[in-house]
Amino acid sequence: MNLSTFVALRYLRSQHRPLILRIISWLSVVGVAAGVATLVIALAMNTGFRTALEDRLLAVTAHVHLTRPGSDGIRDYNALADHIASQPHVVAAVPALYQTVLLTGGGKSRGVVLKGIEPQRERSTNSVLSGLLSRADLFAADADGLDAVVLGGALAEDLRIAPGEYVTLTGPQGRLTPFGMLPRSRRFRVAAIFHSGFYDYDSNWGFVTMAAAQGLAGVGDLANVIECRLERPDLADGLAPSLAAAAGPGFVARTWSQENRALFRALRLEKLVTAIFIGLITFVAGLNILVVLAMTVREKARDIAVLMAMGARANHIRQIFVLQGLLAGLWGTVAGSLVGFALAWAANHWRLVGLDPEVYAISYVPFSPSWSDAFWITLAALGICTGATIYPARQAARLSPTEILRYE
Repeated sequence: MNLSTFVALRYLRSQHRPLILRIISWLSVVGVAAGVATLVIALAMNTGFRTALEDRLLAVTAHVHLTRPGSDGIRDYNALADHIASQPHVVAAVPALYQTVLLTGGGKSRGVVLKGIEPQRERSTNSVLSGLLSRADLFAADADGLDAVVLGGALAEDLRIAPGEYVTLTGPQGRLTPFGMLPRSRRFRVAAIFHSGFYDYDSNWGFVTMAAAQGLAGVGDLANVIECRLERPDLADGLAPSLAAAAGPGFVARTWSQENRALFRALRLEKLVTAIFIGLITFVAGLNILVVLAMTVREKARDIAVLMAMGARANHIRQIFVLQGLLAGLWGTVAGSLVGFALAWAANHWRLVGLDPEVYAISYVPFSPSWSDAFWITLAALGICTGATIYPARQAARLSPTEILRYE
């Protein structure tokens, strides 16, 4: 152990320092710990929220959507889906027909997104419906020949609809009659209710067979999108252009991240702003370290002069004060990290912070501490604490032992 480290540790453990210095020293350590713990918890909340949203989105949406803008739809969609499914890294590709319809049931009406699906194909891409789609009779017509519809749990609860009841779906495309243009309306039997855990999905979506969706829309044997599920979601951006090229001329590919770009951009901005503003707590704690070291320089001026008279060089004195500040910051950073990780784990494990799912899409605040975030938090905290030592350390190294010891 060199001289600078020995003196720094000896002074930090000393019980003979003035009370005010000991109090401020502990406050600086507590300040650093509080700043680090708060930042760990805040970033864990942001990361957890983003991860939870991604998981719920990917459970109900495809990784890549292939469409033909400006066309009347996609013909031979089953053959095209098989061709896309044979591409590298593609797990499954399924056709779908989306339309916005008016759902009337339980004495109320709501606009919903209606998705026409091929049930057997949809099982390979939709983890939310996979259990329901295993029922061979799920979309079987009733005794009167009416088709079935599967509705989200929040939607069914809001309209007070139960399985076995009937609803009316009205499409935006009209049909010409002797009385003029009238909207297309059909009655459907509610076959089942699904729960995805994603509020927007549960409150606004319904599923019917492709044939029923085509009949309601008044179109022929057409789909308007091919949905692709990949081996990993992060492959979507790289594979999207090649999948569009494989689909043929006129096709455009959009990834799941592009479909939700605004949401994830807001989360990234929130994470940055959170890190900046909560990081100010650590900055203030660093100022406390500066004050402690500046007061120490004045109080220990004679001791510094004696060390220099005994042969200690200016860089030794400088290192003593840098090490004092760095060790104080290190203790606070380690304590804050441990407390932050423990509180984040507890809050996530027991779901201590609840949310309104109608507003936030999930029912509780998820916390997911990240080791990469902890690394950057630790680096920033130690950087602030080290920076706070520069001025006092330079002032201590500039003391003149002859001036201080002249009248001793």
